[in-house]
Amino acid sequence: MIQAEGIEKKYGTFKAVDDDSMSIGRGEIVGLLGPNGAGKTTIMKILTGYHLPTKGTAVINSHDVYREPLKVKESIGYLPEMAPLYTDLTVLEYLSFICDVRKIGKDKRKESIDRVISECGLEQVINRPIDKISKGYKQRTGLAQAIIHSPEILVLDEPTSGLDPNQIIEIRKLIQKIGKDKTIILSTHILQEVEAVCNRVLILNQGKIAARGTTEEIRREMKGDFRFSLELKSDAPDKTRGSLEKLDAVNKIMLFEPSQKGNIDIRLSVKDEISSGEALFDWAVKNNCKILSMIPEKVSLEDIFIKLTTQGEAK
Repeated sequence: MIQAEGIEKKYGTFKAVDDDSMSIGRGEIVGLLGPNGAGKTTIMKILTGYHLPTKGTAVINSHDVYREPLKVKESIGYLPEMAPLYTDLTVLEYLSFICDVRKIGKDKRKESIDRVISECGLEQVINRPIDKISKGYKQRTGLAQAIIHSPEILVLDEPTSGLDPNQIIEIRKLIQKIGKDKTIILSTHILQEVEAVCNRVLILNQGKIAARGTTEEIRREMKGDFRFSLELKSDAPDKTRGSLEKLDAVNKIMLFEPSQKGNIDIRLSVKDEISSGEALFDWAVKNNCKILSMIPEKVSLEDIFIKLTTQGEAK
């Protein structure tokens, strides 16, 4: 559905997007995650034909953004960060106008409008001026215009920006509902958004894709970022810490708290989940320590995001 190869976008000497490639299949909800200025919106504009890439190719639903820009736009529903609303119109008048823009015939117009009103939950505000409805309903109206022509692909740029928590939950549920039969790519810098809505994630940093896949796939690819929480029993805490720091399997001790009972709470990062776990057991036996508990920790999306966007790693 979406295939981009080596896309680059320059504004003067500044590279907003730097040699990025991606492939997104039918029925996927994929998140573009990154800090402000990472290139998310620029990629969206390239994929929707709003901007042409400086280099590279982008094919949307078998249509090239260079050679068939109108076919690309027909295939896509687009909700930019600022929803393209005419606030002096009522919701119904606005959706009728969008039908004109999308060349939806009069024979299908009522059916199309009724469908998006139902899907987007706009029944209560359909006859109200857009400038008199809440931000949440404005976003719903923006989504309605994006899907009124039944596109196969939906592109959403910061779809929950500026909404309150209840509105965010409503819009996320709506996106998941719509995504059951569409390909959706959405940009966000909100980690919870990706975890709540997306099947996969592309993490962007300084215009480059720094990681891609599910959170679990990215975690496995990030060497040296496995973690354990341990509770040990040891009679010599200082000696235990010194010995543990020298263990090849250990990258970093993040927590080391002895208690009055002789137990020690430890949190550390290791090089590999399996072999490092075995090495910790062997070390404990050798150093007369008793492991009371050892729990592997999954690296969170927040951990991954911070590491990739502060160290500038890219692949």
